[in-house]
Amino acid sequence: MAGEGPLVLFLHGIGGNRGNWRRQLEFFSKNYTAAAMDARGYGESDDYEGPLRFDHCTGDVLRVFLKYAATRKMHLVGLSMGGRIARNVALHHPEWLLSVTLADTSPGFDALPSEQVRTFLSERKGRTAESMRRLLGSNPAPGAYDEMVRSFHALHQESYYKTIEASIAQDRAAPLERIRTRTLVLVGSEDTVYPPQMSRDIARRIPGSKFVEIEGAGHLSNLDQPEPFNKIVLEFLTLHRE
Repeated sequence: MAGEGPLVLFLHGIGGNRGNWRRQLEFFSKNYTAAAMDARGYGESDDYEGPLRFDHCTGDVLRVFLKYAATRKMHLVGLSMGGRIARNVALHHPEWLLSVTLADTSPGFDALPSEQVRTFLSERKGRTAESMRRLLGSNPAPGAYDEMVRSFHALHQESYYKTIEASIAQDRAAPLERIRTRTLVLVGSEDTVYPPQMSRDIARRIPGSKFVEIEGAGHLSNLDQPEPFNKIVLEFLTLHRE
């Protein structure tokens, strides 16, 4: 956590940890209190007994906010799995939010064709250098691939597998039309996990949302193209600071 002002809390994807947001914390701490959290069973967060209840991730976000925030509301920025968690916070606890940014994410696994779900499962349970490279675009920022690999090597394997299984089985059919929080939907133009059309559909379903496609970015757009990612999110947060 760094900086002063309204809290901006960043939520990582299914193979990452809070370290994936290093460049965002450096950038946003100039104008905000910027923080990133490890999802349960990731990074420095403890593992847990039994299967994961995906909706418990929503409560984890609120506990972090209540423990560390100096303001009554926060901006929430989530990528991939983090975007699905942020979306659920916006659906069930909008009173805590100034805005929500959903980056390279999905409305639920029932929105993906069954073949794409099988590919998602096999690639994440059988990670290879090639499958990880496909998470980035064709011209990623220097160091992006190395940062991604470090986060994969730091995974808690059992918690990671439980998250994948819970996501596919439980995170389905989100009623996006009910979101009333100010929403920014971001996607990399080269995202092959959740292609741009999926994000366009998400934005279409959320009343009043803003949609932006980041040219040349892959699935991990904040690592891949950090400068345009930061600029787009900052412009959106500045409009909704209060």
